[in-house]
Amino acid sequence: MTMVQFSPLLALIFFSSFLIIIPFTFAKSADVHYCNKKANYPVKVSGLEINPYPISRGKNTTFSIAASTEEPISGGKLTVDVTYFIFHVYSEDHNLCSETSCPVSEGEFVVSHSQVLPGITPPGSYTLKMTMVDANKKQLTCITFDFSIGFVAPESLADA
Repeated sequence: MTMVQFSPLLALIFFSSFLIIIPFTFAKSADVHYCNKKANYPVKVSGLEINPYPISRGKNTTFSIAASTEEPISGGKLTVDVTYFIFHVYSEDHNLCSETSCPVSEGEFVVSHSQVLPGITPPGSYTLKMTMVDANKKQLTCITFDFSIGFVAPESLADA
């Protein structure tokens, strides 16, 4: 019987590969910036998670925004605008109550939206701007964050 000796170098390479692969296949927290740094928005955003990250064309991606409010919110609208480098490429409106449970009580809540990006979506750097208004059209918050779409589509990897 032949004994295989476990090399510390082999172990290091094996576990290092997980450290490289895992961050690229799961969720990512993105840096969120307020549209107006001097504004005192009633809704405070504490974080954003994009899952999976990196975003792949033709695959479902979920954007989850953690926030808090000092006042109950009975309803409202989310407006999403996306720019590709400097070009405005996409805009959509959502009923706030279809993205979170309404009414929103005082305290913490999560706004979550899932979407499949078309296979023709160009790879590169994008900026998303999200504005939230209440039922009376009062602005509750406005944030921006950057994300990227990979240069290699998942279908291309499967063919390799």
